[in-house]
Parts: sequence; C-alpha cells; structure tokens
Amino acid sequence: MTETTQTPMPLLTPDQRDQLLANGRQPGGDHVPVVKFFNPVGVGTWLATELDADNDTCSGLADLGFPEIGSFSLEELAALELPFGMHIERDVFFTGAFPISAYAEAARETGSITTAIRILSNAARAQHGERT
Repeated sequence: MTETTQTPMPLLTPDQRDQLLANGRQPGGDHVPVVKFFNPVGVGTWLATELDADNDTCSGLADLGFPEIGSFSLEELAALELPFGMHIERDVFFTGAFPISAYAEAARETGSITTAIRILSNAARAQHGERT
C-alpha cells in the first residue's frame, strides 16, 4: 500500500492577498474580513483583514479558545502539522459582511468566532430579506 501526502490548499488566493495588502496600506481601518482560516480537527479560527508588506503578518481576529484582535503569521499557520495529515484550511464559503469590530464584539459576547459568524450571517440575511 502506498502512502499519499496531501498537499494543503494555498491559504490565500491572489485576489485575497491583493485585498489584504491594500487594507494593510490603510492601517487603523475597521476593515471587513477578507478570509477565514480554521483548524479542521480542533480549536482555531482566524479572520484576516490586513496583510503587512512582509507578505506574512496578518491582522484580524483570532480564536484559540478566547477571541482577540491581534496579528498572526501566515507562514506559521501554513506550517502547522495537525493530526491525520491535516493542515489549517481556508474557508472557501466565507464572505465577510461586517467590519472586524462587529465580529470581535459578537465573538466576545458568544465566546467564539464561529458562533459570531453564524449570528452575524443570520442578521445579514434577515436584513437583506427585509429590503426585498
């Protein structure tokens, strides 16, 4: 039996990288998250809003058991070796709808980014439904 090595999905698409870099050139803004990363086998969710010119340091909201605004390294996320040959993944279905401050507030109130996303997504759908 041969063992296959799974190649992880790139953490960022070129468009996401461009948007994060553009946001990074406008620091201090309350940007809408561009991308969500998550640990598929455990704790860990990250929402990225900005990327520094070093192409490694992201700013955003991280949740490793307690949600907090800060910075994190793409290189470190990509290098994490998880059980079962898994890696940190990019949520291909995530689309930010609110500024990062809204996600941070909801995450602090609910205790997790995942729950905050669900609540804010439901609010956005309800808001959209009222307009149509």
